[in-house]
Amino acid sequence: MEKHIVKADGNGAIDVNGQVSPVTYTVSLKQGKGHSYEVDIRLMAPRDWLLQRGFERDAVLVSQSGARIPVYHDDGRHHGDGRLDPADTISIELAARDDSCTSEVDLMRKYPEFDG
Repeated sequence: MEKHIVKADGNGAIDVNGQVSPVTYTVSLKQGKGHSYEVDIRLMAPRDWLLQRGFERDAVLVSQSGARIPVYHDDGRHHGDGRLDPADTISIELAARDDSCTSEVDLMRKYPEFDG
């Protein structure tokens, strides 16, 4: 059973094919297996901005710590491959899951959003 520990908001940037824009995002921390942590990352981006920059399925979130985290769109509705369509909703959710943090020190270094 997954246990949610804490949620936090962060300010960073989204990078789509080298074009960058400020973005806010939410990180949710869960206790993983053993001593690991799972962090879910979610952000909303304007559909038209993404389409104008050639977005297909993934982008890069530059988090508060400077970490570059791949984020993905996968609505599973239209195409099954996560690609955007001009008929999609005006705000598109991009998400990622990171289970690379194996200690609290790693976690706080990569996700300072949780400190405070």
